Amino acid sequence: MLNIHIIAVGKLKDSYVKTVQAEYLKRLKPYGKITVTELPEEPFRTQADWVKVKQREAAKILTLINPQDIVIALHETGVEYTSIAFADFLKTNSEQGQRLVLIIGGPLGLDTSILQKARTHLSLSKLTFTHQMVRPLLLEQLYRAATIIAHKQYHY
Repeated sequence: MLNIHIIAVGKLKDSYVKTVQAEYLKRLKPYGKITVTELPEEPFRTQADWVKVKQREAAKILTLINPQDIVIALHETGVEYTSIAFADFLKTNSEQGQRLVLIIGGPLGLDTSILQKARTHLSLSKLTFTHQMVRPLLLEQLYRAATIIAHKQYHY
């Protein structure tokens, strides 16, 4: 069974994105425990604020991570998997019963403290997506991976 906690900086604003998230969380229930924690974005006005904003967001993120968690940071330079390889990665890293914590940064990305804490970095694509759109894309891939692991017909 999967035990995944998604930590996301920023609230979902659009109802259609919230609907997609709710649908995939419902679909994932038979495959394990999947939780999502939204953290508020820190406001910023100029580029000079960026480093401090990411540090404040990182401090909030770190309070939600347990020492035994396997931390995976979503990052543009991370590993790109095929769906089957991602399913294998999740299965391998879930076998010991540890919680997988996937972290989605806000508009400025993640602070280096989070990137250093992560066991690995994951990229969903070489394309850049808004942090709002990453969540439903990640949830769909988690559902796809769960069905691959369970040998269900979803991925062809």
